[in-house]
Amino acid sequence: MSIYFSRDKWKPRPNNILEEFTAKVWEKKPSYDWSKVVDWANAKVYDLSQPLSPLSPPFPTYPPFEFKWIKVIYEHGVGAQYIQTPLHIGTHMDGPLHFDSAGLDIASIPIEYWIGEGIIVDISEDVSDLDIYTSDLIEEKIRSYNLGLKPYDILVIYTGYSKYAYYQPTADVVRYMLKHPGPTKEFADWLIKNKIRWTAVDAGSQDHPLNTPIRRLRPDIVEEFEKKHGKKIQEVMPWPENFQLMHTYLFPYGVLHVENAGGEIEKVLNRRCLISAFPFKFVGGESAFCRLVAICTDEERK
Repeated sequence: MSIYFSRDKWKPRPNNILEEFTAKVWEKKPSYDWSKVVDWANAKVYDLSQPLSPLSPPFPTYPPFEFKWIKVIYEHGVGAQYIQTPLHIGTHMDGPLHFDSAGLDIASIPIEYWIGEGIIVDISEDVSDLDIYTSDLIEEKIRSYNLGLKPYDILVIYTGYSKYAYYQPTADVVRYMLKHPGPTKEFADWLIKNKIRWTAVDAGSQDHPLNTPIRRLRPDIVEEFEKKHGKKIQEVMPWPENFQLMHTYLFPYGVLHVENAGGEIEKVLNRRCLISAFPFKFVGGESAFCRLVAICTDEERK
């Protein structure tokens, strides 16, 4: 729902991290001291976003990104473009309305929700095609690098699959879109328990690809999964409880996510930084393109 123009009758739902946060911000606009996270005299900004173009692969069953010139300088004295696109392509923030009809639209979410402390966790050496990652793995990395974890933290997960994104020299869109690792319900429950406000992942979906419609579309990938795991997929990731659970299960709890992270992500692995992903102020928007950014201390200049 959009409460951007009227908040009078709206109340946050119990146990919804986003809506509880929103209500607190509206009650009293917060101030922040991020000086313990970033040395502002030696701060560096890292772009963790992928470039968006007509070459960007859309999620399976979605149409592609298209643009065209509707005015050109040599004819009209001005250059102007028109785009037609789904929102679920390139680096984007999935908003509540994507799967939660009672959720907030993008414009109604306070700007403070999109920026905050967070950690970038590298699991790339521990996962490969069609693997399942768990909260135990994330916690192990958090302990190993002394990153800590606090309520309302932002969690960026580096699987290493951004190296297969379409714009990379090592591009492999089949592996990137259809074979990246992903979690199960255990991991989703861990996010809720720890009050993670949103996550980001360098893959085509925050879900395991075979917990999406890809399971139905690509039986050959299912066969590959079952051969690797030695069990039927329904035993390992049973449906309906695991079907798009990082969306359908988490969004009513207010845990959102960015998909298709990339860019300079390899420069900020296993660090605590100030992280932001500002979507455009889209009234009625179920999701939105965003620019994912990490602001970290430049250790070389300290």
